[in-house]
Amino acid sequence: MPAKSHGKRAATRMWAGAAGLATVGALVAAMPATAHDRGHGHHPKPDRTVDVQLLSFNDLHGNLEPPAGSAGAVTERRPDGTTASVPAGGMEYLATSLRTARAGHPYSITAAGGDMIGASPLLSGLFHDEPTIEALNKLKLDVTAVGNHEFDEGATELARMQNGGCHPTEGCYEKGRKFRGADFPYLAANVTNEKTGKPILKPYTVWKKNGVKIGFIGVTLEGTPNVVTASGVKGLKFADEIETINKYAKELDRQGVKSIVALIHEGGMPSSGAYNDSCDSQGPGSGISGPIVDIAKGITPKVDALITGHTHQAYVCTIPDPAGNPRMVTSAASFGKLYTDTTLTYDRRTNDIVRTAAKSPSSGNHIVSRDQPKAADMTQLIARWGKLAAPVANRPQGYISADINGRGSDAPEKPLGDLIADAQLAGLSAPDKGGAQLALMNPGGIRSDLVFKAGGSEGDGVVTYGEAFTVQPFTNMMNVVDLSGAQLLSALQQQVSGVNAADPKILQISKGLTYTLDLTKTGAARVVVDTVRLNGVAIDPAKTYRVAMNEFLAGGGDGFPALVGTNKVVGASDLDVFDAYLASNSSASMPLSPPAPGRITVLR
Repeated sequence: MPAKSHGKRAATRMWAGAAGLATVGALVAAMPATAHDRGHGHHPKPDRTVDVQLLSFNDLHGNLEPPAGSAGAVTERRPDGTTASVPAGGMEYLATSLRTARAGHPYSITAAGGDMIGASPLLSGLFHDEPTIEALNKLKLDVTAVGNHEFDEGATELARMQNGGCHPTEGCYEKGRKFRGADFPYLAANVTNEKTGKPILKPYTVWKKNGVKIGFIGVTLEGTPNVVTASGVKGLKFADEIETINKYAKELDRQGVKSIVALIHEGGMPSSGAYNDSCDSQGPGSGISGPIVDIAKGITPKVDALITGHTHQAYVCTIPDPAGNPRMVTSAASFGKLYTDTTLTYDRRTNDIVRTAAKSPSSGNHIVSRDQPKAADMTQLIARWGKLAAPVANRPQGYISADINGRGSDAPEKPLGDLIADAQLAGLSAPDKGGAQLALMNPGGIRSDLVFKAGGSEGDGVVTYGEAFTVQPFTNMMNVVDLSGAQLLSALQQQVSGVNAADPKILQISKGLTYTLDLTKTGAARVVVDTVRLNGVAIDPAKTYRVAMNEFLAGGGDGFPALVGTNKVVGASDLDVFDAYLASNSSASMPLSPPAPGRITVLR
């Protein structure tokens, strides 16, 4: 791959970087070059307003190939009112969709709401997400916010994603090719170096063309340290989203940039699961709940639109800003299955986006269907990296008799969650492995489904190493710790209370642990304490239990401080434990079946 050419980008991208920002150690060694207006020669007097197309997506998570199973489908509302599950996503199709959408729009920007990388399938994750950055460069992504998963491997690795260079320990993956880094800016306005107090990457950037100027401010959720391993966020401080955006919106305004879009890696939960249902059917913002609602209501009216993410949901809502004016808030699900097309009407006289009842921004989500032509350059990219990954990815690891859903399951107890927890218990129950009596798995750590239908030439029912990696890509080390019965009960209550009250995180549990979850109640009362049993025996608050979990949970991640225990034994990685279980508990003649439900009794 040739060295990064800024000349080509300067001819095609209209960016003016944030002025006066000092670099933060080695984190920002170099950023993509700024560019200049495309306008050349004589032009007639422009119209008073110009429509700017804003294409956006979020939470790609390195899904270059079409996501498998239910994780690769979206729910669509049909004209007769029924819903259907439609296969969607894949970089070959996302590229075609976006390139088709751009046609006929001279003012078009493509932006993203974070989590472009991290928790990626093996095709990207095996190579520390270099393939995804390369694909996004080809896609001509203009700008993205950082998401929490951009910090999975720490700030130094994130800086490498931006600036380029080969991996510090694994080196360059292809002979004669050096990783060039992202041609687009990563924005991290609310992430600062604890020692210097300065942003680790650009807080904002400005798109320019023919006098049209639009500023972009990017933030991740303030709670990123709660959902990333401690090593990934060491030395970093995450500030409040509203305060940060308002600060930089004021700074942009002083520079004469009146049109501003916020890229926020935080989101909400729509009342409907269909991507094309109206979010405002009962009034502005009526169809959405979750953290983004209060964030949207607190962000200065100087900001004209909010591109969001993190919750992997699809919505297009208008939530009133503090001045009471309608403001668009969007999210395009995840894994490249949807993209959002928003029209911003730019007023050349005021340099601002028109936001009135008569002419406010319009927006809609569009499906990335798989019945359109594939983008040839993406097909070539996938094939090139796939050839490098094949010796590892295609190795048979186990056998299943049917789909075992994880990410694609909406149930509190997920079949794949049961399987993973059972694998962890089996791998760590021996006295010399930690003596685990039960295992707990965080649902967010399950990134996909195990699909019966063959994804390649391996044959139906075969689970390859690549498929197992896609399910658990973090390679977290397993821990076994002492927890009191009281801590264990508190941890179960923390699933549905505290920081998890609004968006419960139901732990997946190993066989032998049972309890009742009463969703008719609120907060910690949802866990019916006197029903919690291990192998039929009630949990004794005063007794000590040996509990297996990954290092993220054992550090109190995902809002589970009660899981920080003592007498820790560190085991193999979660992926190694899962692979070992598949290998020793399944064969072509005796494949694994989906675990029977019933560990968690749910009352609704």
